[in-house]
Amino acid sequence: SWAVALFNRSVLKQEKFRRITALLDEPAGRTSLDIGADNGVISYLLRRRGGRWYSADLDQRAVESIRQLVRDDVYQLDGARTPFPDGSFDQVVVVDYLEHIPDDDAFARELRRILRPGGLVIINVPHVKSRSVVNRLRHAIGLTDEWHGHLRPGYTLDDLRRLLGAGFEVERAVTYSRAFSELVDTGLNGLYLAMQRRGGKGPASSKGTVVTGSDLHKHRKQFLMLSALYPFLWTVAQLDRLLPFQSGYKLIVRARRTA
Repeated sequence: SWAVALFNRSVLKQEKFRRITALLDEPAGRTSLDIGADNGVISYLLRRRGGRWYSADLDQRAVESIRQLVRDDVYQLDGARTPFPDGSFDQVVVVDYLEHIPDDDAFARELRRILRPGGLVIINVPHVKSRSVVNRLRHAIGLTDEWHGHLRPGYTLDDLRRLLGAGFEVERAVTYSRAFSELVDTGLNGLYLAMQRRGGKGPASSKGTVVTGSDLHKHRKQFLMLSALYPFLWTVAQLDRLLPFQSGYKLIVRARRTA
């Protein structure tokens, strides 16, 4: 599908999915929910791993894109609230969602409500790096929090611990995507922003830029160029290994609901 083709040309999306699945409990025999899976490719790939999955996101454009890929059990959320009964899920995967909603405290309480006792939550967010040169570059070219649909720039591990509170025990936390990967992402997003400006458009989603099948068809030439550049971009991203002591620009945690 178009979403998998785009995923296979995105260094950051591949690394994000790898990090999620490394922290996920085996989904077979479990009921799971993914929230905030962008254009739906994460939802699609998670469902291929087995078990019963539900998906949800913040606005209609993202929800429609997810439905095109997975068809059933896709819901639109109203910020912190979900339509699910108490104790519905064995695990919930939250992908780039917290920074987009006004009341993240209420959402953390909602996560505890819909998880079964002992249930797992995996949360992926931007990692706050206040002195980052890369972030200053992003903002200088227009890739601001507003452009991304962010209501806050991200979180530290201490922020997430406070947010989850006594209702969860954080079992593992890692950062990933260091400076070279972020420079690749900045360059690609900068090109996409330039195309939007040339067309007189801004982000059409409260989740920022959500690339759908129609977008890919419209920008087919650019996608072919991305495909040709992918080996070079992948190689640049691997230079992150030269920065073993630098924290990443993305933070992912695995936390267990306490009884």
